[in-house]
Amino acid sequence: MLDGHLRHEDHLGHKGDLKSGGVQWMTAGRGIIHSEMPQQEQGRMRGFQLWINLPAKEKMKPAGYRDIQPDEIPVVNLRGGGRVKVIAGMLVLDGGTTPGPIQGLTTDPLYFDIELPAGAAFTHPIHAGYHAFVYPFEGGVDVGPSGATKRLPTHSAGVLSDGDAVTLTGGSEGGRVILLAGRPLLEPIVQYGPFVMNTHEEVEQAIRDYQSGALTAA
Repeated sequence: MLDGHLRHEDHLGHKGDLKSGGVQWMTAGRGIIHSEMPQQEQGRMRGFQLWINLPAKEKMKPAGYRDIQPDEIPVVNLRGGGRVKVIAGMLVLDGGTTPGPIQGLTTDPLYFDIELPAGAAFTHPIHAGYHAFVYPFEGGVDVGPSGATKRLPTHSAGVLSDGDAVTLTGGSEGGRVILLAGRPLLEPIVQYGPFVMNTHEEVEQAIRDYQSGALTAA
């Protein structure tokens, strides 16, 4: 949640408030019914809802939930200006490491909120073979090493080619971006509405479980 205030609850009894700078990390697993209601009376609300697929062997694991408050998310200042919020994975910078609050998942997600002033560069390793993308939501960035960059303007998603590192440079007005990377599952995906499984039969069963109340009773 970049700006705003949401009140949320689910059928497992979790309730809480998601406010500016906080993160809600949910594992849907075998199913979770969740609602969110805006609370502020004025001002803007903006944020991201990102979905990371589970491997087939974990699709029916128990649902899980974590509220992460802003003071639980490390913020690292960069030498050339700017900063990185480390939400998931490990920031590797200047010979040191900074872990985010989310660790130990099968897909090994890397999730950074990066702010760069104009001309400031940030380079970070990405495991070869991982999938990664960059999305600037304020300003823009140049992607790639010096001399081989590609401009990525506001609200344009950049899917990165395979490699062992990514370099981002703040555009003429600076830029704020999310960088997300993770281990690809290389499994079939079948999606219908909010249900994501590996086969059509599994999706149909998930719909029947929802309609019969089996999900709620889990």
